[in-house]
Amino acid sequence: MVRGIRGATCITADEEQQIMQETAALAREMAEQNGLEPEEIVSVIISTTTDISSGFPAKAVRTMEGWEYVPVMCTHEMDVPGALPLCIRLLMHANTVKTQKEIKHVYRNEAVRLRPDLAGAAAEKEGAR
Repeated sequence: MVRGIRGATCITADEEQQIMQETAALAREMAEQNGLEPEEIVSVIISTTTDISSGFPAKAVRTMEGWEYVPVMCTHEMDVPGALPLCIRLLMHANTVKTQKEIKHVYRNEAVRLRPDLAGAAAEKEGAR
């Protein structure tokens, strides 16, 4: 079964190093939280708010060890007034036997504001262990 896993993070400034570090950390955490190896990941779509332009976040994923063959693509989010700034979102498609309810979506930094319901659910799942 192919499942979609959502994730998002925010950076504090439009700097290539921050883009690379936060994107890689988010992708790694999404895979780890869901028990995935790169071979099980079908593809990753990355979007950024339009205020991010100093680097390609897809490069951060492509250059992670073992992730060289994972198809990755970048795009920009819609430019909506009042949207969360400096935000990087990932949609990871993966082969898994987990149900949709078992999938752990990952929201980091200021991006927890996007889906506090899912960010809280992930924290609760971790606390129950």
